[in-house]
Amino acid sequence: MKYPPYRIETKRCVLRCWNPADARLLHTSILKNVDHLKEFMPFVHKEPLTVEDRIEILRRFRSNFDASKDFVYGIFNRDESKVIGGTGLHTHNGKYAYEIGYWIDKDECGKGIATEISKALIKVGFMNEEIDRFEIKCVPENQKSQNVPKKLGFNLECIRKRVNTAFEGEFRDFMVWVLFRSEYHGFEGNDIKIFNVFGEEIPFVK
Repeated sequence: MKYPPYRIETKRCVLRCWNPADARLLHTSILKNVDHLKEFMPFVHKEPLTVEDRIEILRRFRSNFDASKDFVYGIFNRDESKVIGGTGLHTHNGKYAYEIGYWIDKDECGKGIATEISKALIKVGFMNEEIDRFEIKCVPENQKSQNVPKKLGFNLECIRKRVNTAFEGEFRDFMVWVLFRSEYHGFEGNDIKIFNVFGEEIPFVK
């Protein structure tokens, strides 16, 4: 498989490529979570946006996904009636590496959702693609975000000093957590299903 699946199902979540039709669900979720997210998610500092703004953002996400440039997923509850977060497999570190990012609805925090969806994304990259390296980045102040790579066996590669300028000109450090293919031995209890653009289930190949 040359690119990630369009849809991933975990025990509690559906991860799928965004569609412009998701704009209203996303709008409701973001407005609800602005105060919750603004400390660590720089995109929230552009709020308030309109539903029309969200449509354009999701059109761009979908275009990049279809073109295999960057893979941004919405995180939905199982019946897809609610957006409970966002995640992605980001490609800016080269052909054989993905960076995982995530944000989670304030009412879903503390339930292990970020860990659950990260397990699924890692399995996809290591089993169905030629990925050698996964990264998770976070600022040192974000202890909850740090806990995800720690639980998943990542190692702290470095702390990059004063390189994160996304927060309205404020300089922040970045912690870079890394997991290599040679360190991946699967995750217990990580039953997931993956699907292509036609909605057909894709088998894991490794």
